[in-house]
Amino acid sequence: MENLDHILLFKTDITSEECKSKLQNILDGHEGIAKWNIALDDQDCVLRVESFTLNHQQIIELINNHGHFCCELI
Repeated sequence: MENLDHILLFKTDITSEECKSKLQNILDGHEGIAKWNIALDDQDCVLRVESFTLNHQQIIELINNHGHFCCELI
């Protein structure tokens, strides 16, 4: 079975392409983030982050510091 510990899931308030675009440079440029995407069509606007070095709290702080709600999706 594959280890998926490096995939982090979050509920956000990122609901539009405009909001997503504003965060793109931040997330693309972060050395700890290998890949990311946001499901804008999902009720929870799920942010999926692949990282081998960052934890949930670090991602939450990063998103919250840029004016968006973000919490771990359980």
